[in-house]
Amino acid sequence: MADKSSVLMRKKEKKEKEAAEKTKDVKEVKNGGQTAAAEAAPTDGAAANGQNGNSQVEPMELPPFEIIAGDRIDPFAFKFQFKNVEYSSGRNKTFLCYLVDKGNTADGLLRGCLEDEHTGFHAEEAFFTQCLSDYDPTLKYTITWYVSSSPCCTCAGKIAELLKARKNIKMTIFAARLFEWEEEEIRVGLKALHTAGCKLRVMKPLDFSYTWDTFVENDEQPLNLWDDCKENYEYYHDKLADILQ
Repeated sequence: MADKSSVLMRKKEKKEKEAAEKTKDVKEVKNGGQTAAAEAAPTDGAAANGQNGNSQVEPMELPPFEIIAGDRIDPFAFKFQFKNVEYSSGRNKTFLCYLVDKGNTADGLLRGCLEDEHTGFHAEEAFFTQCLSDYDPTLKYTITWYVSSSPCCTCAGKIAELLKARKNIKMTIFAARLFEWEEEEIRVGLKALHTAGCKLRVMKPLDFSYTWDTFVENDEQPLNLWDDCKENYEYYHDKLADILQ
């Protein structure tokens, strides 16, 4: 009972901090004159004023789910989506930056980015269907991901099974944040990835700078890390160590 009470208390605190974090990010991050958190705000027609001043909220219709592929990430999107805050309100998509080394082939080092939106086909799954569609069992692959958050339990399970079946793939995942790490099914999924041979890491300040330099349309400007970047890294690093022990 004590463990359940602790989880419920953390979830309550999480909601309170998410609200505070959303307000902070709206003030800090702007995307082309609009806040990067605007995606979490109601669109025109999403809310209409009723009679007597009462607010009536109409259901929002989300656009079709899609995977966006490219070479570089918008700098404002990176600063918002990859920010390693503990409570990630408004960050409802995954950004996945990848490097693929196929060994001694003429392809060289493959590099790119994927972005997903809403629910359904996640960026982690899309990587294997879109970026590794020409998989060759005779080659030795070294795959490195830099993701805005760690995989959900479903994606983690699928990746783990794939790594068990394809022994010629060596994989490392660097995550800015741990997605819903308090949930038992998430913890089980991360453990399964670890057992399957995937190296799981939390992005440290140097990794954020590397990702900025390698995958972001930065106009040759350096990344100014947020004040609590190192502190938040240490927080997630400790949580991941506890999960994988």
